[in-house]
Amino acid sequence: MNNLVDPQEPTAAAAQAAIAEEFGFFGDWTERYQYLIDLGKQLPPFPDHEKNEENRVHGCQSMVWLTRSGDAAKMHFEATSDSAIVSGLIALLLRVYSDRSAQEIVDTQPSYIQDIGLAKHLSPTRSNGLAAMLVRIKAYAAEALA
Repeated sequence: MNNLVDPQEPTAAAAQAAIAEEFGFFGDWTERYQYLIDLGKQLPPFPDHEKNEENRVHGCQSMVWLTRSGDAAKMHFEATSDSAIVSGLIALLLRVYSDRSAQEIVDTQPSYIQDIGLAKHLSPTRSNGLAAMLVRIKAYAAEALA
């Protein structure tokens, strides 16, 4: 299987298709949650000095920090959380949205969330946190396009 933290797919759509395929290998949600946790453990180290209020994503029950770099042609995101499952959610988000053009980020809806059944299996607070991270990423992309 691909290392989900290091996107190999050429487009966000290809990344989403690969995520759906990978999650299809697991028979139940216990295995899928374990896979999410394992993905989160693969996130690159996040610098402590970036864990500040400016980079904090509000709306998440757990602590989440997100940074960006690049420009409209190619935006790069890094993020981390103090929660194992949320870190896995971050790994999936980064796989779909990081290292893409701002236009592709704005245009891409996170269909993988429905495709793998994640929407039905996240607590309301985790769903809100995932939505908050997505809003922040899309806002950064829209800002880069402006």
